[in-house]
Parts: sequence; C-alpha cells; structure tokens
Amino acid sequence: MLELQNLTYAPATAASAVLRDVSFVARAGQPVLISGASGSGKTSLLDMISGLSRERSGQVLWNGEALSPRQRRWITGMVFQFPERHFLGLTVAQELRLGLRRLSTEAQEQVLNRVGLTGIDRSTQPERLSGGQQRRLAIAVQLLRGANVLLLDEPTAGLDWSVRDDVLQLLAELAREQVLIVVTHEPELFKSWACQRHQLKNGELMPMSTLP
Repeated sequence: MLELQNLTYAPATAASAVLRDVSFVARAGQPVLISGASGSGKTSLLDMISGLSRERSGQVLWNGEALSPRQRRWITGMVFQFPERHFLGLTVAQELRLGLRRLSTEAQEQVLNRVGLTGIDRSTQPERLSGGQQRRLAIAVQLLRGANVLLLDEPTAGLDWSVRDDVLQLLAELAREQVLIVVTHEPELFKSWACQRHQLKNGELMPMSTLP
C-alpha cells in the first residue's frame, strides 16, 4: 500500500507551491486515476512520488513506513509519456537487461508475454517499434526491475483508438496485481475502470465527484 500524506511541492524557481497537501492511498487492485489540464502538476506529482523531485513537506509511505526519495526510486517504476525518449538500449534485449546483472531468456519471455509482446524480435531497435509497443516495452522494463508501484504519465497519448484500447486493457490487467497510478488529461477513456478518481485543480487534489 502506497500512502501520500499532505505532500506539498514547490520548485526552486516557483513563487508559490505547484501542489498543496496532496493525500491519497493506492492499493493493488484499486488503481488511482488523476486527471487535470495541461500544467496542472500531474507530471510533477509523479516525479515527487517516484523520488525524482523532493517535496517541500509531507511524506510518502509504503506499507506504513515513510520513504526517502531514494527509497521511492527503488519501489516505483515510471512509464513516461514519450517512452521512446528514455530508451537507452540499442535493441529490445538490451533495454530489458539494463541495470540487471543476470536476466534469463525465460524471464524475458515471461515479461514480454505478460505485456503483450509475445514473439517480438529482441534484436529490434526500440525506436522502430510502434507507439503501443514502446509503451509495452517500457512497462516490461519496470516489471523486470521489480517495481511495486507503476506510475504512468499519459499512457494513451498519441495512440490511435485500436492501439489505445489494447494498452488500456493491459493496464487494467496489471492493476489487479500492481499498485497503479495513472495521470491523464483524457479521463473519459478510463470510464469503464473501477478506480479512485481525482482531479488536480489549482494545485489541489479533489475527488472528481466533488467538482462542479
């Protein structure tokens, strides 16, 4: 269980806080959906949860224990809006092995099957994959890292409707076993999900049901 308690974030260059007193609890089987307009702080929130940015106040807990930003980087896995910009491996196989001393062929096949990349040529360059395949690969990398919490920044951005639906189905399946937090400016795409629904507005996180 991941818990955010009154997190406030203000970058050094900002005159005021971008996020104020953000609190929620995320559990496996209960994905969290956070929507908001461009510039509302959605990505900043994921950066703070993942330990890439440091909060001004508040804390993040995992199973009741407060975590430092460094500890959060170990338990979370970020899937960026444009994952192709963050791939470092020259091939799919290299990308899967990054940071891992040993990775069996069986382990690779298992995670590729899990994310819907069964039979993919692992000598393929990641940038030559389709948008949907790139997102699946980025998720596979985080699963191999053993991430307990998956953070997804606009996972449907730039995908056509057929690929988008496949990615949404994959995320719904992963959410049954993983703590999953999704930020999006298209919450209507997730209308079939049984999940917590929040919206960022004026730096504050509110349940969607309370919004006018």
